[in-house]
Amino acid sequence: MKFKNRNIKSLLKGGMLATALIMTGCNDDFLEQLPETEIGTENFFNTEEDLAIYVYGLYNFPGLGIYYDDATDNAGTTGNREIKTIMTTEASSQTITSGWSWGQLRDINLFLENAGNADISEEVKNHYIGVARFFRAQFYMEKVKRYSDVPWYDFVLETDSEELYKASDPRAMVVENIFADYQFAMDHVKETVTDGEVDRWTVMAYYSRNALFEGTFRKYHSELGLTDTANGILDLAQSISRQLMDEGGFSIYTTGIPNEDYHSLFSSQDLTGNPEVIFTNIHEDDLKNNSDPQYLFGSYEMSMSRDLLTSYLMKDGSYFSAQSGNETMSFVEEFNNRDPRLSQTYAAPGWELNYTSTYSPGVTNYVQELKKNFTGYHQIKGFSNDPSVDIRNGIDIPVLRYAEVLLNYAEARAELGLLTQQDLDETVNKLRDRVGIPHLTLGVATDPEQAARYPQVSNPVLLEIRRERRIEFAMEGRRLDDINRWAAGKLLEKEPVGMYFPGLGKYDLTGDGVEDIILINASETIPAQKELNSLGVAYVYYRAGSQGENVDVYLTNGNSGNVVGVSERGTFVGPKHYYRPIPASEILLNPNLKQVFGWE
Repeated sequence: MKFKNRNIKSLLKGGMLATALIMTGCNDDFLEQLPETEIGTENFFNTEEDLAIYVYGLYNFPGLGIYYDDATDNAGTTGNREIKTIMTTEASSQTITSGWSWGQLRDINLFLENAGNADISEEVKNHYIGVARFFRAQFYMEKVKRYSDVPWYDFVLETDSEELYKASDPRAMVVENIFADYQFAMDHVKETVTDGEVDRWTVMAYYSRNALFEGTFRKYHSELGLTDTANGILDLAQSISRQLMDEGGFSIYTTGIPNEDYHSLFSSQDLTGNPEVIFTNIHEDDLKNNSDPQYLFGSYEMSMSRDLLTSYLMKDGSYFSAQSGNETMSFVEEFNNRDPRLSQTYAAPGWELNYTSTYSPGVTNYVQELKKNFTGYHQIKGFSNDPSVDIRNGIDIPVLRYAEVLLNYAEARAELGLLTQQDLDETVNKLRDRVGIPHLTLGVATDPEQAARYPQVSNPVLLEIRRERRIEFAMEGRRLDDINRWAAGKLLEKEPVGMYFPGLGKYDLTGDGVEDIILINASETIPAQKELNSLGVAYVYYRAGSQGENVDVYLTNGNSGNVVGVSERGTFVGPKHYYRPIPASEILLNPNLKQVFGWE
């Protein structure tokens, strides 16, 4: 196997050393931190190596889990998800208790208070300070997304610090400080670093993402009282994105194979030289193994929705919603002549399964498995379909892609009313070129189905940019943030359904014209001697019925309709459910903290 990074061993070793150092000086409980003298700061933070080792310990970029964190209108889940708990239970600050952890902030501030002591050049020193401030911006951005108002601390707190009991600072003030951290990092972090390290472009990509998030959140969330500041932040988002587009030297990855190029971004063992990948979480067999992806494909918890499938365009650029009879199309029909990203995200008819395991059962010529509480659709994006554990261990994760920067720019420009055809050609249409579908134009007609998803938006071009974002980043963990910032929480109430069956009987799921499965009535018994199809292969039998019946697969109408996934999504209450409660235990410790927007 190609060794992707000559310095990855030292980077990983540095990260482990830094973690050990940090652990001696902090506790995850924000109110039980040990004083900084416990780690002997006078004997550390003296050299570039010291700074590098410590900063490596702050790295917390996502891995394979990004493909398993999209239980929105994109997918249903039988597992535990915070938003699912909130919408289906009497959730409160007594039951939603995660997220209010501050140990990493202390680690960052400890570094920032001591990094200036290093006997190195100001340029090198400011690089590491910039990286630390980037991580502080990242830390606080996640807090703002959850709680809106939070206490801002840019110094190390001790156990007797009065500031431990301060009230939360206003969102606007915290975000201003976050953007100041991003700006410092953008101005001082190096452009060229070792593969796998944070560079200037990584900083700018996150800055772009979060400026867009904050600008659109303020625009669509009047409860904040910050609507009049939205455009200023959207202007910042388009400016940072434009600068990265002009200076970063990135491009959309393509080899001219529309049916393969997109998927290869999520199954590559080496993304370090990929022109689209701004930051990759590097994995190397037996050094830093990737997680086993079997549950992404199999019927473990996640189950992709038909609502996402219907969002993909036809290959000629027309809307799937305009296709005659689209609501009752068979599994094979609904994949015909579609945006090639559909069959590079979903397992399409005729797809071959090579890696079979506990949660990815089947045979090479895969016939879609039906199961209770699942839609019948299977995810191949992020799934390493290779029987070799060495290959699976070494799959890199494209944490940041240039595609996102392009869509950030297009969306910010559209929200500001500045979007031009040239903007579309430089952004959305670069992504469409990769998969060989027609360009988006300013004169695009409104898709009624897309308009129904976002009733606050009347601009058909903006609706299409939102579609492009959903499709391009489907199952990459970005959807919930988008739904939240667009104040589109009601989308989460829609029950996810799967493939359509007009009735009981035999069906072809592989697209070869030969039936593979038989749906039988709930009252029938699956025979011990199964009937063979024309290829001499035994049919797969499923007893179909309604939820609550003792059957193998649920259909919306019992003996016909769509496969039912998770039937009860609960109720989304706005604006409350766009935020999270501060845990009740923390307010007991600090009564100056106040809940927002209806949380108790």
